[in-house]
Amino acid sequence: MLTALDLKKSPVLAPSQAANAEDETDVAALIARLTGEVNQIACEKTKSIQQITNQMKMLALNALIESSRVGAQGAGFAVVAQEVRAVGQQVETIARELESHLTTRTGNLKSSIERMTDRARGERMVDLSLNAIELIDRNLYERTCDVRWWATDSAVVDCAATPTAATVSHVSERLAVILSAYTVYLDLWLCDLDGKVIANGRADRFKVVGQSVADTRWYREARGLRSGDDYVAGDIECQPLLGNAQVATYCASVREHGKAHGKPLGVLAIHFDWEAQARAIVQGVRVGAADQARVLLVDSNFRIIAASDGQGILSERLALKLDGKPSGFYQDASKRLIAFHATPGYETYRGLGWYGVIVSGG
Repeated sequence: MLTALDLKKSPVLAPSQAANAEDETDVAALIARLTGEVNQIACEKTKSIQQITNQMKMLALNALIESSRVGAQGAGFAVVAQEVRAVGQQVETIARELESHLTTRTGNLKSSIERMTDRARGERMVDLSLNAIELIDRNLYERTCDVRWWATDSAVVDCAATPTAATVSHVSERLAVILSAYTVYLDLWLCDLDGKVIANGRADRFKVVGQSVADTRWYREARGLRSGDDYVAGDIECQPLLGNAQVATYCASVREHGKAHGKPLGVLAIHFDWEAQARAIVQGVRVGAADQARVLLVDSNFRIIAASDGQGILSERLALKLDGKPSGFYQDASKRLIAFHATPGYETYRGLGWYGVIVSGG
């Protein structure tokens, strides 16, 4: 059983993965800095060469002027001055070409490094998105195991078969014991085949006995389950009978003698305390402060069901661009990096089409 504290302690990336991601970022940053320094040094040195060649040309011009004043005696000196002037022009041309080539090459290198850095950062964010959705998948897989197991409890089966005052009292005590050990649940409800709650584990806190849940989607689907091996996993909702708390409801059918293919007797519904558990996951993702990242879980309709900043939960929809891919990253119109990964499911839990998403920057 995973608790919120366990989830906070769970590593988001294996140490080797985290180290590799950080090393790639550090190396790319180092290369980018060195490239910039090389470009700056090259520009400074070529400008120095140009200054020297300008001085050479001025000296050659002065020498030509002086040689013309002395007439035939300065003719030989004039030839040397012309050669010096020509050499100076050649050096200036070479310096300009060198500056142009170096600037182009270092500019291309810098652009390549920026693209490589962006790609490495994007892939790291995709990995973190996958890790977040995998953590919740593994957690919810345990919920599917819990509900199917507890639906075979003798107290649950006996009460569903014969809901007398004695069996209701006994199963309520039994459900309360379970809740004391499994702190990730808000309440456990035993419902009859008409959709009426006949017992719950926190009767002192939630007055739900006698209430009808027949119109809820999770109950209707659970009512139609073919065997005790099957389960229903509900989307995140605010449950009015639980003080409007955010819950994920999991159901299994209660069957005669607790056998998988026994006659249906009722439905067991367990309400996972979603908000606290999901918050632990999204706030535990190891993004840096410089990333300015918002870590999200979204459902199959891109409705935000968990957010590291606590904003928009169950009310905001994300304009997620998938392009038919289960995972990837891109920049949106605001230049924010959007990384996403679809739920891979875990064991017998197939997932509900959710996504882990990280929105970085902006």
